[in-house]
Amino acid sequence: MVTPYDNDRGKAEQVKEMFDAIAPAYDFMNRAMTMGVDKLWRRRAVKIVAKSAPQSIIDIATGTGDLAIAMARRIAEAHISGLDLSDGMVAIGRRKVAAAGLEARISMAVGDCCDPSVMPEGTADAVTVAYGIRNFADIAAGYRAMHRMLKPGGLICVVELSTPQGWLTRPLYNFYTRHIIPGVGRLVSHDVRAYSYLPESIAAAPQRRQMLQLMEDAGFSDARYISLTFGTCTIYTARRLP
Repeated sequence: MVTPYDNDRGKAEQVKEMFDAIAPAYDFMNRAMTMGVDKLWRRRAVKIVAKSAPQSIIDIATGTGDLAIAMARRIAEAHISGLDLSDGMVAIGRRKVAAAGLEARISMAVGDCCDPSVMPEGTADAVTVAYGIRNFADIAAGYRAMHRMLKPGGLICVVELSTPQGWLTRPLYNFYTRHIIPGVGRLVSHDVRAYSYLPESIAAAPQRRQMLQLMEDAGFSDARYISLTFGTCTIYTARRLP
């Protein structure tokens, strides 16, 4: 298990602390370290979710609300419930939702999706997670919790950073993520560990077939993935059996 700061506390506690610390710089760093391509990845995920025309969506690890806002704009009838561990991220997300005039359709709350009391069983047509699944203390438990939240036949869509496999792209990616991003992150966010943890957490997280296996083990069916931008991002989808 890779953790942001140390091994003396639970990962969830450390992840919350980290995102509270970097919340003011989070959106800027997302745009900067992906050179804006994260918007295209998010747009692709929204298009996938929109095809199932969900009425209710739970956006796990919602952060500052970028995916929730994008889904609300694209899927006119949907109500989105955003959930995140970090008070700092949710506070910024709420301001962005209000500025977008979407308060009637997006609710943002602080909480842990693995807590059964946070979200009722079988209430969502779709569950989404963008750039957050690798931060779970127990990914398998997270998938079981999301399976519980979904209605039968409901869709899960996970967007996650991944390690490219190409002989040329992988060394370039490793240099960029291990040297450039941590350096810029320390300057912008003033958190020494946060953007060193990023490439470590990507490398340590299950990817591609391993991730699909976790989804299937949690009870999902029709699990599949799409690789984007030379394999630096992967979208995973699956459904709860009807």
